[in-house]
Amino acid sequence: MLYVRMLFSMLVSLYTSRVVLNTLGVEDYGIYNVVGGLVSMFSLISSSLSSAVSRFLTFELGRGDMERLKQVFSTSLLIHAILAVVIVILAETLGIWFLNTHMTIPPERLPAARWVLHASTAGFALSLLSVPYNASIVSHEKMDVYAWFGVLNVVLYFLAVLFLAYAPFGFDKLKVYSLLLFSVSFIMRSIYASYSKRHFEECRFRLGFDKQCWKELSSFAGWNFIGCTAGLMKDQGVNILLNIFCGPVVNAARGIAMSVNRAISSFSGNFMTALNPQITKSYAATDYMYMMSLVERGSRFSFYILLILTLPILFETDFVLTVWLKQYPDHTVSFVRLVLLLSMLDVLSNTLITLQMATGKIRNYQIAVGGMLFMNFPLSWAALKIGMAPEWTLVIALFLSFMCLMLRLLFLRKMAGLSMRRYMKNVCLNVLAVTMVAMVFPMAACANMGEDSWFRFIVLVLVCVTSSVLSAYFIGCSKNERAFFRQRIISLKDRIFK
Repeated sequence: MLYVRMLFSMLVSLYTSRVVLNTLGVEDYGIYNVVGGLVSMFSLISSSLSSAVSRFLTFELGRGDMERLKQVFSTSLLIHAILAVVIVILAETLGIWFLNTHMTIPPERLPAARWVLHASTAGFALSLLSVPYNASIVSHEKMDVYAWFGVLNVVLYFLAVLFLAYAPFGFDKLKVYSLLLFSVSFIMRSIYASYSKRHFEECRFRLGFDKQCWKELSSFAGWNFIGCTAGLMKDQGVNILLNIFCGPVVNAARGIAMSVNRAISSFSGNFMTALNPQITKSYAATDYMYMMSLVERGSRFSFYILLILTLPILFETDFVLTVWLKQYPDHTVSFVRLVLLLSMLDVLSNTLITLQMATGKIRNYQIAVGGMLFMNFPLSWAALKIGMAPEWTLVIALFLSFMCLMLRLLFLRKMAGLSMRRYMKNVCLNVLAVTMVAMVFPMAACANMGEDSWFRFIVLVLVCVTSSVLSAYFIGCSKNERAFFRQRIISLKDRIFK
C-alpha cells in the first residue's frame, strides 16, 4: 500500500512541479522555495519533539503498557499545541524582520513573499498538531490507512495546482498558491485526528500533568534538538545562504533538485516507514538478533531501491529535465546529480538513526553527530564567501555525511552492541560492490550511443535497471535472501495466473 501511494505521489509530483514552475515563473518559484524554507527554520524544535513522540509511542506499544501509552499521547499533544503557538509568534516577528531586512527578494514581490510567510506559518502550526496522530497510525503499523491518507493529500494538492494554473480569474498566483497549500494542511489535519480518535484508545486527549512523562519527553527532545538543528541548517540554512550569495534563481535550481530527490527517495522512504516500528519494538522486546538483522537488511535494501531508480537519472539528467520542465535554471543538472548522490549515502544511516533513537541514549551521540552535521553551514558560508560555485555546498555535505555515518557506527558499537566491522562488510562494502558492477554496462552503453534522444534514454533506462537489479540480486543478496525472493515471485505468479 505504501508503494501504491508512492507511485501515485511521484507521478503527480513530476507533473505538478512542472506546472507550478511554469505558472509561477522561475523567480516566484524560487521565492516560495526560500520563504517556505524560512518557516521550516522553526521546525527544528518540532522535529526533535516529533522524533521523541514516535519513539515513545512505538516503544510503549512494544512493551504493551496501555496506561503509559495514553500518558505519552496526551502529553505530546499538549506540548505540540503550546509549541504551535510559540512558533507562530516567532515566525510573525523574527521571520518577518528577517524577510524584510536580509533576504534577496525583488521589492515589488515583497508583499507576496509576506503572504507566503503567513500561510506557511499557519500550515506549519496545523501540521504540528497532526504529529501525535500521524505517529500513532505508524506506530500501530496501519500502513494501508497511512498510505490512503497520503494519496488523499496528493489528490488535494493536485487539485490545488490545477486551480492555480487554469482558474479563469486574475489574481497573484504566488499568494493564492500559499493559501491553497494551507487549506490542504487544514483538511488533512482534521482527517488524521478524526481517524485516530475513532480507532486508537490512547488518542483521546486527557488534560493533566504527568511529571515523569514530561521529563522523559523533554529530555529526549532536548538532546535530539541538536541533531534537528544541524539537519535544518544543512538544508534550509544553506538554502538561505544560496539566496544571499547567489539569488532566487539558484534557489529555484536547488528546489527543482530537491523535488526530484523527494520523488526518488520516497521509494526507499516507504520501505523505512514500514521497517522503523519493527526496529524499535524488537529493541523494546530485547530481541536483539532480529533487531540487528533488520538494521543491516534495511540499510542494504533501501540502498538497492534507490540505486535502481537513481542510476538512469544520473546518466540522463539533461534529457530528463528537458522532457520534464522544457526549460530550467542554470546549475539544476549538477544540483540534481549531487543531491541524488547525497541521498544514496544518507540512506545507509536511516536504520542506524532509528536504532539510536530506540535506545533512548542520545546525549553524547547528538553532540558528536549533530556537531559534525552542523559544520555544513559554516563551511558552505566560507566556500560561497570566497567565490566558489554553489555546487560546492553539496560537495561539502557529501563529505560530512560520510563522517556522520562513521560516528554513528562508533556510538552504536557501545550503546547497542552493533559490530562496526560486520556492518562495514555486510552493508558498506556490499553496496559499494553492487554499485560498481551495476555501472559497468550503463557506462559502456552511454559511451557508444549518440546525442540525447528518446531511443538513447529508453535503452539506457533498460540497461541501468537490468544491471542494477541483477547486481543487487547476485552480488548484494545472500543465498537465503535469493531463495526468499524466488519463492515470493513464484507465489505471486501462481496467484496471478491461477
